[in-house]
Order: sequence, then C-alpha cells, then structure tokens
Amino acid sequence: MLPDRATIFAYLTILSGSAGRLVISLVYFLIVANTLTLGEFGLFATASSTGLILSRLLAFGFISPLYRVATVKPRLLGAYLSGFAGLSALSLPLIVAAAGAAYLLLFAERLALLPFAVIIVAEVLGWRLVEVVAIVNNGLRRFRQAALLVVIGSGLRTIAALLFAGFGHASLEIWAFAYCGATMASALIAFVAFLPRARWRFVRSLYPRRMADAVFAGTADIVFYVQSELDKLLVLGLAGERTAGLYAIALRVIDLTAMPVRSFNQMLVQKIMTDRGIGGFKRLAAYEAGIALVSIGGLVAVIVALMPFPNLLGRNVSEATYLFAPMLLVPAFRNLVEYHAELLYARERTGSRIALLSLLTGLKALLISAIMLRFGSDGAWAVWMNAVFALVYVASAAFTYRLLARAQA
Repeated sequence: MLPDRATIFAYLTILSGSAGRLVISLVYFLIVANTLTLGEFGLFATASSTGLILSRLLAFGFISPLYRVATVKPRLLGAYLSGFAGLSALSLPLIVAAAGAAYLLLFAERLALLPFAVIIVAEVLGWRLVEVVAIVNNGLRRFRQAALLVVIGSGLRTIAALLFAGFGHASLEIWAFAYCGATMASALIAFVAFLPRARWRFVRSLYPRRMADAVFAGTADIVFYVQSELDKLLVLGLAGERTAGLYAIALRVIDLTAMPVRSFNQMLVQKIMTDRGIGGFKRLAAYEAGIALVSIGGLVAVIVALMPFPNLLGRNVSEATYLFAPMLLVPAFRNLVEYHAELLYARERTGSRIALLSLLTGLKALLISAIMLRFGSDGAWAVWMNAVFALVYVASAAFTYRLLARAQA
C-alpha cells in the first residue's frame, strides 16, 4: 500500500483539479450566497441537496459497474455505456415521482414548483452526467481529463453566477434557470469532448449479472447522500429558511475544505480495488489521523483569515461566520464517515455499506431533530453539532473496523 511515483503523480493530478475547483467553487459560492437572501440561499441549497440525492437514482445505480469496468476491463466500456444510457431513461419516471413527493413534503409552501423542478433537472440530467463522465475517466486513470472537466463545469457555473449578480434583478427563480443552463452546458461539453471513445453496443448477457451490484451500489449511494444531506433538509423543516441558509453556508465552507481528502479517498479506493487488500490497521489509523488534521486545518485556516477581515467573504457569509469555530470538529467527523463508506465500497461490501449508512442516517436524524427542536431558535445548536457528528463517527468506525477485522481474520 506504499505509494509509488505514479500513484503520487496521479494523486497530485487529481488534487490539482480539486484545487482549481476549490478556487472556482469558492468564487461561485460567494457570489450566490451573497446575492440571494439568506432564506433564498437556504431554499436553493436544500433543493440542490434534494436533487443531489435524487440523481443517485439515475440508471438504478449502474454507475458502479460502469466505474468498475472502466477500472479493470476497459474493453467492455462501450457495452456498459449503452446499458447506462438505457437504464437512465427507464429510471426517469421513478426520479420524477420521488421529486414530486419531496416537493409536497418540504417545499410546497416555501418554493414555487417551476424553480424547484429546474434545480432538480440541473442536478439529475446536468451535473450527475458530468460526474459520470469524470468517473469513467478516473476509472481509466485519465485523471487530467477528469480534473479538467470538473474545473470547466465549476467555471461555467461561476460565469453564470457572475452574470446573475450583474443582472440587477436577483431572485431565486432567475438563479434557478441560470444554474440549470450552466450545468446543462457542462453536461454537453462532457459528452462531446471528454467521454472516452467506445463502440456502444447492447450485450444482453452483461446486464443481468451486474444489475444486483448496480442496485445495491445505487442504494448505498442514495443512503450515503441521504445521510450526508439530511441535516440541511431537517434544518429547513424544523428551523426555517433563514437558519437553513446559515447552516448551508457553514456546511458549504466545510465541504470546500474537504476536497483534498476526497482526492485521497479516490486514490485509496482504486488502490484497494486493484491490490485486493486494505493494508494493516495501523496504516488505516494513520490515514484517519491525517484526514482529521487536514479537515480541521482547512477550517482553522478559514477562521484565521476571517479574523482581521470579518466581511472578507461577503455580507451574508459574514452572518454565518460565528458558526465556524463552534463547529470546528464537524469537518473531521464528516470526512471520516465518508472515508469509512469508501473503504466498504472498495472491499465490495455493498450490503454492509447500506446497513451502516442506514444506521447513521437514523442516528443523525434523531440527534439533529432533538437539537433543532431544543436549540434551533437561539443559535446554540452550532456547538452541539460536534457531538452529533462525533456520535455518528463512533458508530461508523465501530461498525466498519469490526467488519473489516472479521473479513481479514
């Protein structure tokens, strides 16, 4: 498991793309967060999170077999791309039904149907397809192309945000259409310029064998993103649009500091998949310590930068900066839970991954609901989020390492 020169170079390539995306995404985030009102930003963030979850239903999870075949059997890529396209079309009615249920449950009295639908389309048929093309390129170890694609996609959304801010009549409805237009343009570029050349063909015998893996992996992916995004939806439902906006800003800053960790996770998963091993538990513990330090260090850097310049990130973001220090440990716990899920995915323990993420989803929902009902009105909830994510991390670590220890015994 020791990294060689090629592995280090591949990681740096992915990281360079993440760094470029970090800078561009930061600009994009600051423009949108400070142009919309806090309530509108909270609605946009939660609608986008809903679309992110629903996008995992696309093709019934067939993205997982697509990534695996790109990694280990690239000659079959055309057949799997054909299957992905067909299954994507078949999955759209399910996505529409789920989106309708989500709208009625959370957004019907807060957001008009049209902007909500436009945001969902942007996530499901726009950004998710960009991610798929990037995933295929990463599987083929074309890390430079994947990084460039993500940077281009983030750049187009930033240009859309600049045009939106300069438009003069800023509203969530207008931003929804601008966001969708930029995202769909990114998807078009991805398919025209970055999708690897392959002869698409329908091979009936491939799909029955892979559908079980696809459905299990897709379910795990959905549960993972429900677990990851559930807090935003709960805050909106229990504390209202303004608190949801403040929380979304804090979480967005935390997400931006996690990009180096996600680049590492991606390389580790590929290493485990090709080597069929995870290394010793001392090494895994060292990885955990490194992930925690990098995660906390990123948020500390943001806090230090804002001390002499509290309005550095804009008016609306400055209203949320008081949350950063109380939530200092949250990025470490969030990223470590994501790391545990990636370990189980790499070891093809899909059923166990679903069980773990379902457990964490229920635990997080219970804890956040209790905190928001008790402290949602006075802002004291921020410091309690450390305890929420700490308990979620402990449950995740106990489950994951106990399972991996049994597998290696």
